[in-house]
Amino acid sequence: MLRGVMDETGFWELIDSAREDAEGDPAEQADLLVDRLAQLDPDAVTCFARHFESRWNRAHQWDLWAAAWILLDGASDDAFDSFRCWLIGQGRRVFEGAAHDADALAALLDAFDPELDGEAEDLGYAADDAYEQLTGDVLPDLGLPEPPPDPEGVPLDLEDEEALAERLPRLWARFRAGQGS
Repeated sequence: MLRGVMDETGFWELIDSAREDAEGDPAEQADLLVDRLAQLDPDAVTCFARHFESRWNRAHQWDLWAAAWILLDGASDDAFDSFRCWLIGQGRRVFEGAAHDADALAALLDAFDPELDGEAEDLGYAADDAYEQLTGDVLPDLGLPEPPPDPEGVPLDLEDEEALAERLPRLWARFRAGQGS
């Protein structure tokens, strides 16, 4: 049993191994992650939750919301929250690339099936579920600053297809151009 602190490498190793073993299925990935986290001690699970939450907050960007909108053909607030969980679940390379440049998702994603991909709300609860299994209690406050209410970056009218195509041209060209939404 891992005790205490989990570093960033350990965080991404858990994300990646669960995704690979789940063969990309987000629901299965979440289940596997809960099982693996439940093998750790509560402090390590709390560290994992802190890593996850800080990345989830970091992904609260207008450009990533635009990417979700393009990939999912629309994305409400809740769908964007779930998309951010899914994005973390894709691993460090995809997450960091997209967090730096959302349009890079056009090259970072091998494929995208809107029926399976882009939604992984359960990943966001994996640490909570594992912590509760281990302790019978809810996960403690993570001590992270509250994220700003609005996404970071330059606001965008997500319903304006021309603006989406201009903001994320490579992603638009790969996943939406010619679909006649």
